[in-house]
Amino acid sequence: MTFSIVGYDPIEKEWGIAVQSKFLGVGAVVPWAKASAGAVATQSYANTAYGPKALELMEQGKSAQETLELLLAEDPEKEMRQVGLIDASGNPATFTGKECYDWAGGMTGTHFAAQGNILVDEKTVQAMAQVFTETEGPLADRLLAALDAGQEAGGDSRGKQSAALYIVKEKGGYGGFNDRYIDLRVDDHPDPIKELIRIYQLQQLYFAPSKPERIAAIEGEIKDQLIHHLKRLSYLSDEPKSNDGIFRALTAFIHTENFEMREQSSGFIDLEVLEFMKKS
Repeated sequence: MTFSIVGYDPIEKEWGIAVQSKFLGVGAVVPWAKASAGAVATQSYANTAYGPKALELMEQGKSAQETLELLLAEDPEKEMRQVGLIDASGNPATFTGKECYDWAGGMTGTHFAAQGNILVDEKTVQAMAQVFTETEGPLADRLLAALDAGQEAGGDSRGKQSAALYIVKEKGGYGGFNDRYIDLRVDDHPDPIKELIRIYQLQQLYFAPSKPERIAAIEGEIKDQLIHHLKRLSYLSDEPKSNDGIFRALTAFIHTENFEMREQSSGFIDLEVLEFMKKS
């Protein structure tokens, strides 16, 4: 009742899944991943035990295909299942049981496995595969572009409801304390993929590190704009008497809005923060 794509970035060492379904909260069921082990999408009449079991096997050094064969060998209802896997080295595998509802199927390519069931036709999976292969940039961008293309090609024949994006990398989580690099869900929405893309863009705004070319000195026109918006947003009550006063007000804004990842040394600002300020 779902279509998904599982992918790997060998440069950044990221594993991830993007998924959409006419199903409430698909992100709570389908995607599983662990850094340096792999990623799994378990769907159709989803056997959620496939997730942790597959990750355990792949962490032990099993390939995606070997892991898939072991999972299926232990499941008497395997013909109702659909699953896609990427192992620790980025090798893919996919399986669609004979009892999955039409259209159902999957395909693999370099560092990806795409699959879906109860689809309009095979074009959804083909579009995901093509777009993932042709798109450049971060794994998240490639997975989302592929998922969006799958929807545009037909998608789930029953409609749309939820979507999720889950990507792991070593110490990729908040503060570097876990591997949960990107973990975003849209549980119930009339256009869940577009909403997921919007939330991902917010996630990048809040948590992606500053780009060097977007860091600027607080002087000239930038200083004037910053003072104007700090006053408008009530972080400054009158004309600041020193640059330190401006920076203290900016720091208060950054901490209130959770932009700590974009905080700069005294006298500098990430222009993404200033752009957000203008729209606030």
